[in-house]
Amino acid sequence: MSSSNLQRKLGLFPATNIVVANMIGAGIFTTSGLLMSGLNDPVLMLILWVTGGVIALCGALSYGELGAAMPASGGEYRFLSDLYHPLFGFLSGWVSFTVGFSAHIAASAMGFSEYFCRALPSVPEWFSTALNLSQVSTGKILSVSVILLFTFIHYFGLKSGTYVQNFLTILKVSLILVLLIAGFSSGKGYTANFTVAANTVTGFDFWKTIGLSLMWIMFAYSGWNASTYLGAEIRNPSKTLPLSLILGTGIVTLLYLCLNILYVYGIEPDKMKGVISVGGLAMGNLFGKTAEIFSSLLISFALFSSLSASIILGPRVYYSMAKDGLFFKSLSRIHPRFGVPSNSIVLQGIIAIILALSGTFEQVLTYMGFALGIFPILTVAGIFLLRRKSQDSIRISGYPFTQLIYIASGIIILVLSFLERPFESSIALLTVAAGIPAFYLFRLTKKSG
Repeated sequence: MSSSNLQRKLGLFPATNIVVANMIGAGIFTTSGLLMSGLNDPVLMLILWVTGGVIALCGALSYGELGAAMPASGGEYRFLSDLYHPLFGFLSGWVSFTVGFSAHIAASAMGFSEYFCRALPSVPEWFSTALNLSQVSTGKILSVSVILLFTFIHYFGLKSGTYVQNFLTILKVSLILVLLIAGFSSGKGYTANFTVAANTVTGFDFWKTIGLSLMWIMFAYSGWNASTYLGAEIRNPSKTLPLSLILGTGIVTLLYLCLNILYVYGIEPDKMKGVISVGGLAMGNLFGKTAEIFSSLLISFALFSSLSASIILGPRVYYSMAKDGLFFKSLSRIHPRFGVPSNSIVLQGIIAIILALSGTFEQVLTYMGFALGIFPILTVAGIFLLRRKSQDSIRISGYPFTQLIYIASGIIILVLSFLERPFESSIALLTVAAGIPAFYLFRLTKKSG
């Protein structure tokens, strides 16, 4: 007989690990080259990375207060349902299902394939010769393979999955520290790279580029709210949950800034433009081809941590929605032996595979970034409702300035990004809109049942 309740097993270390692991992923290792293509200014790029960190921290402070007051599984879904209306909660979960976690998993898997093929170019060459496949097709095969692998791992329980997650996170952070120490101590980079700027975009076009760049950067920071999705499985959530968000976001912001400084130190801005596997290129410039191969291989495996964290978190949202009767009933099933929402894990893996097989990395990034930027704004605004409704909830400092900074920044980024990339943004809006009839259909089914 299956259980319908999740158990509180996670302390501060694994909860913070989930935040760090979910944040440090494909974004930081892949977007800087894309950013440089539009910005043409390394210093401006660094300023935007710091700005993104500040925005993420403002969001983390707000979610920390919400998570302490409502420590249940589901994150934004639970917050929006309780504070506004079940429709808003459903739409956030719908986006998580169709875009958020699944697309994040796909992007991490695609980032893995980029670095893996950079490290071992003989792999796509073999696929090309033996199977007559292009490098793009080879990358998609690799992406699908890692999605299948980690879906299989996390199907067999949170405890065993957490051990894998903790190991991968420690490995990833250690790798970043090694890259930073080795890179800066090499003395082979050029500080003159920081003074190279060739902005060709002016006027309102410049601000649209800034908006799109910040949206991509916020994708790299996405995950600062990760532990709220495990609220029902965290011990002493009123203290542990907010602290895990703040610690995780602060650690990642510092690491991101240092990594981007290293990229600029090791790569001439013109040669960085459009390069997805930018970390491997930087190490190759600083230490030679062997280092490029070795570091690209390590980064490709380090991306497993982010992919793994998303596979843990996403199904908890679908589980919460299904328990409320607003999603497929089968997704509320907890595996009788492994104690995880097994059907949700499998379905999420299928959606991630579909996304990995369609579109380019940049298209997936833009589509995902826009869709994911909508509901955190509403959620952070919910702090004002929470404080009005509950006088006993935990108060985290910064109110109301942190909320106003996050809300204003989020709206501006979405508007500018839409104007810069209307096609991908419109598809994202249509995805959200498709959730409205789905909500009423599920609710009607619930009533009739």
